[in-house]
Amino acid sequence: MQVKTAISTVVPFQGWRAILANMGLLASALVLPAMTHVLDAPVRWLLPMHWPVILAGLVYGWRGGLAVGALAPLVSFTLSGLPSPIILPVMVAELATYGFLAGLLRERFSLNGHLAAGLAIIAGRLSYMGLAALMVPYSGGYWDYMAAALLPGVAAGATMILLLPPLAHRWVDRAVT
Repeated sequence: MQVKTAISTVVPFQGWRAILANMGLLASALVLPAMTHVLDAPVRWLLPMHWPVILAGLVYGWRGGLAVGALAPLVSFTLSGLPSPIILPVMVAELATYGFLAGLLRERFSLNGHLAAGLAIIAGRLSYMGLAALMVPYSGGYWDYMAAALLPGVAAGATMILLLPPLAHRWVDRAVT
């Protein structure tokens, strides 16, 4: 079964197939960062945990996106100790915002996937900035910290906006048929 609006389509976040698929997206949100760390690749440039979260929102709506977004950093921390405890609440809020908003904008407001992903990324980054200002001690100054934390991921964010919506569209089409 699918939920259709005038412009957008998502797979409902209900039933065992949706739960298993979201568990797969959650698993990829754990494996991708682990592989990135093992390969000593630039995590802040690639944002490996963010991709499956936004994809979950675009495919399974706000419920699926919120679930994967909130759980990914928590499960990762439980299993690996990463992200660090000081940044964990900030990342939970950021990723939950990504998944929730990508799904909500796609499912309820009928925005196309590119716009939904872009607005979700902006809102997630704003939540990161707001909570980081309150929670993360940084001696170099707030704006220096934000530049170091957020600017490297701009290219990954733009790539997510370009690549994830067509992937989500294909996923939804195959889930429906």
